[in-house]
Amino acid sequence: MRAENTVRDRNPQSTAQIAGHPLHPMLIPFPVAFLVSTLVCDLLFWNTGNSAWSTASLYLLGAALVMAALAAVAGLTDFLGDRRIRSLSAAWHHMVGNMVVVLLSLWNWYRRYEAGDSAVLPTGLVISLVVVLLLLYTGWRGWEMVYRHRVAVSDQGT
Repeated sequence: MRAENTVRDRNPQSTAQIAGHPLHPMLIPFPVAFLVSTLVCDLLFWNTGNSAWSTASLYLLGAALVMAALAAVAGLTDFLGDRRIRSLSAAWHHMVGNMVVVLLSLWNWYRRYEAGDSAVLPTGLVISLVVVLLLLYTGWRGWEMVYRHRVAVSDQGT
């Protein structure tokens, strides 16, 4: 019979979960998809001049911000819930980078809300591009937490 793993030997656990399934990884695809789609709509607006693409990007940014807030609550709950997660530099880079993404996106959304189509080119497009590049980095750091440091990976079967 195998001895139970000590807390120290166990993987860092997700605090925000339902039936053992971590919430943060379930939520993050939504803001990521919405923010990448914002960039695509900005590029289409730049190419066509059709304001429907500008309007779509405004709504996508709004949806991204709502879903990012939900993902952030779950992610912050996990971050604060396990000291071992807070000790990872990848967790700090992931969190701070995503905070920058949200702040840039909030500013981008507000500018578009106030100024309409004129806020898209060139500033809105550049912000959307920077946000997507930052998401590539923060996603890589999130991947590192799961696959290298085994954050929120089940200990069952080990």
